[in-house]
Amino acid sequence: MNWYVIYTKSRYEKAVADKLALSRIEVYCPLLKRKKLWSDRWKWVEEPLFRSYCFVSLDDQDRDRVFSVPGVVRYVYHCGKPAVIRDKEMDLLKSWLMQYDHDSIVAENLNVSDRIRIRSGALMDKEAEVLESKGNYALLLLEDLGLQVKVDLRKNIVEKIRVS
Repeated sequence: MNWYVIYTKSRYEKAVADKLALSRIEVYCPLLKRKKLWSDRWKWVEEPLFRSYCFVSLDDQDRDRVFSVPGVVRYVYHCGKPAVIRDKEMDLLKSWLMQYDHDSIVAENLNVSDRIRIRSGALMDKEAEVLESKGNYALLLLEDLGLQVKVDLRKNIVEKIRVS
């Protein structure tokens, strides 16, 4: 059994994960708890860590089963093959989400093409390239996961990697 990355319709991550689980497919949709201001109150909500992505663990011959669930768009490919995430990386991602607080605040001026290391939160110790930096947010390319991630710099500690 391998862990594969599936791409979902926008804002379908949790619904897809629930329906895949009902279909007896092992699925993981990493969620972050965030405090959001509604019109009349603050409320805790769970948001996907990776927008439009879920992870499924299944045998290669069973990969087509995910398409029976509404909201599943396609598998994410890397080098012409469906991207496979190692068990070790999935376990690490799960443990990060359980162990680390996302309320730490440190920001540094980031420029496009800067190399950075994430020092807190769910992606701690991951290296990335800055694709875009606007205000309190940075769009990062996590090359080893093959994903682009938008990071709130008010809630994550990042540091530039000094190139000598």
